[in-house]
Amino acid sequence: MTATASERFADFAADLSLEQVPAEVREAAALHILDVLGCGLAAVAVGESAYAFGVAAGAGPATAIGVEAGLPAATAALVNGIHCHALDFDDTHPPSIAHVSAAVVPAALAAAQRWHASGPELLRAVLVGNEVTCRIGRPVGDGFHRRGFHPTAICGAFGATAATALLAGLDRGTTVQALGIVGSMAAGLMAYLSDGSATKQIHPGWVAHAAHHAVELASVGATGPAAVLEGPFGVYSAFVERPDVDPATVAGDLGTEWETPRIAFKPYAGCHFLHAPLDAFYALRSERRFEPDEVQRVTAFSPQAGIDLIAAPLARKRRPETPYEGKFSVPFVLGAALVLERSDPAVFAADHLRDPAVLAVADRVDYEVREYETFPASLPGGVRLELAGGEVLEQHLPHQRGGSANPLSAGAVVEKYRGNAAPALPAEAAEALERTVLGLGDGESLAGLAALAEARGEGA
Repeated sequence: MTATASERFADFAADLSLEQVPAEVREAAALHILDVLGCGLAAVAVGESAYAFGVAAGAGPATAIGVEAGLPAATAALVNGIHCHALDFDDTHPPSIAHVSAAVVPAALAAAQRWHASGPELLRAVLVGNEVTCRIGRPVGDGFHRRGFHPTAICGAFGATAATALLAGLDRGTTVQALGIVGSMAAGLMAYLSDGSATKQIHPGWVAHAAHHAVELASVGATGPAAVLEGPFGVYSAFVERPDVDPATVAGDLGTEWETPRIAFKPYAGCHFLHAPLDAFYALRSERRFEPDEVQRVTAFSPQAGIDLIAAPLARKRRPETPYEGKFSVPFVLGAALVLERSDPAVFAADHLRDPAVLAVADRVDYEVREYETFPASLPGGVRLELAGGEVLEQHLPHQRGGSANPLSAGAVVEKYRGNAAPALPAEAAEALERTVLGLGDGESLAGLAALAEARGEGA
C-alpha cells in the first residue's frame, strides 16, 4: 500500500539526524530562527502586536517575548507566533507563498522548553517543520491564495505539528495521528485584505498553538486521518480542488532535496511581492536622481498573484487606512520611497499614511501584470517611471533580494536581527539570544531563550 504524505513526513522526522543534513542547510535553519525572533522583538518594541499580551495567561515552562513569567507551551506558541508575524518582516517560501518560520519556530521553541530538549534537538525539529511546511504548499503554488486562503495558516499547521511531535517524542504512528488531527484545525482567510485588519498576524500563532493541542490529543489516543492531505476529502481537494495531488509529489524527495535554504529572508517589512518593485525603484534612483514632481506616472509590475495582494483594487491601495493595509500597498510603498526616501518598518505610521505628498505620488501609481518565468520559485517584479519631458526608466528583478537566487549574506541576516532586537532588549540579552540560536547545532544550552522575556516596548 502506498504511504500517505503524512506517513512519509512521520518517517522523515523519525529517521533524520543532524549529521545527515548539509552544513549550509543547518546554518540556514539557525539563521531563520534568529531572523524570525528578531522580527518578533521588533514588533514588541513598537507595540504592533500588543494585543497578544492579553492572552498571555497561565503558568508554564515556555518563554514568550515580553512576558516575564513562563507560560503554558501552547499559549507561548500563540503569543510568539503573533509577534513574529506582526510586522510582516518574517521570511517566505516563494514556491508555496507561506511564511514558514513564524509558524514553525514558535511551536518548536515552546515544545523544546516543555520537553527539555537540547539545542541540536530543537534545530532538528525546526528543520523537519520547515521541510514539511514548504512541501505542502509547493505542489499548488498560489492555489491557496486564489481561493482566498492564507497558505501559512494551512501549510504551517502541519510543519508546526511535525516539529512539536518530534520534540514531544511521539512515535511514527502517533505523529501521523497528530498530523491528521491538525488538518481539521488548518485554515486562515485572506479577508484581512478588505480592510487591513490584523487577522493575518494571528494565523501563525494560531497554527503554532493548534500544533500543541493536536500533539496532546494524539498522545492520549485521539485519531486523525492518515490521508489528511491527499484524496477526495483531504486538504488539496477541500481547499484547492486538487484531489489528484500525489503523496510522492508532496514528500517524495525528503532528505535528498532541501527547501530550508530556499526560504527567503525579507529586507523590508511588508508583503514579499512589494520587494522586487521597491528594489527596482531604488536601482533606478541610484542611477538617476529625480524629484517627486518629475515623476508623471509609475507602473509596478508583478505576477497576478502579487497584483491581487499589493495593487488591486487600485483605488483602495492608493489610500491604505491602516498600517497593515500599507504593507500590502505598492502605491503607498513607492510613494513613501520617492517622497520620504525610506522603507523601514516605521514608514507605515499613521502620519505617513496621510502624508499629502506621498498620497499625491500614490495617485500616479498604476500596475501591470507580468508573468515572469522565475515565478513561483522567486517573487519577481519591476517598475517603470515616466518622467516629465518624456524620459522613461524601467527596471525588473527576476529574483527578489533575500531569496536563494539573490541572497542576503549570513552577516546581513545577523545585522537585521541586531537592528530589530536593539529597541526591545538590553544589549547583553540580545547577544545571549544570538549566541544561543547560532550555536544550537553545536549543543548550545537553551537557557539563552529566557532573554526573550526581557523584551520591552509599547504595550509590553
